[in-house]
Amino acid sequence: MYEDLKSNILQSKTSIVGIVCRDGIVMAGDRRVTAGSIVMSKKEPKVKKINDYLVVSWTGGAADAFLSEKLIAAELRLKELKSHSRPSIKEAANFIGLMLYRNIRTPSMLPYIVGVLVGGVNEDGSTELYSIEPAGGVYKVEDYDANFSSGMPYILGLLEREYKKDISVKEGIELAKECLKASTQRDVGSGNGIDVISITKDGIKQVVSEEIIPEYR
Repeated sequence: MYEDLKSNILQSKTSIVGIVCRDGIVMAGDRRVTAGSIVMSKKEPKVKKINDYLVVSWTGGAADAFLSEKLIAAELRLKELKSHSRPSIKEAANFIGLMLYRNIRTPSMLPYIVGVLVGGVNEDGSTELYSIEPAGGVYKVEDYDANFSSGMPYILGLLEREYKKDISVKEGIELAKECLKASTQRDVGSGNGIDVISITKDGIKQVVSEEIIPEYR
């Protein structure tokens, strides 16, 4: 019974990617949500602006991810009010990692499993990208990452060949699009749309929002 229930939980096998550029960060994701072998939603962005300085993208259980987005935004705002200062991206990433660490170790019939990429801009204008594994480990990304998304093998394979250390945000946007196009061609858990967000000293911008529509010939 448990296995049947687990196999039908709404989840995002998904494709997400974060790319470190010389002048900022680029984050991208697809829009497909599945339950077992069924596509349940084709319109759910995986990369989202949480507040004025932070962007998250996720892979894993859809309900866990949706709840995490709300909790992260609320807890970071509460932290700001208590400390009268805005947390750095590193502090925010470590807070999210701690939250995931606690959740996955809380006894439950259905384990809470979400992998997260966290990117943002600090008050001094510097940008940072962190990868948080489902068990809560937090790792600073120096080049690129796709966390534990099902499209990861295709994305990392392409980035190993195409990524350059001094890449610009403009170039990173195009590279992120190519990563998602490559993964959605082969990964059945990914598809239906592409969203790309840029993070620079000038702020956070949604630079791509495209729906992938089947064409029959």
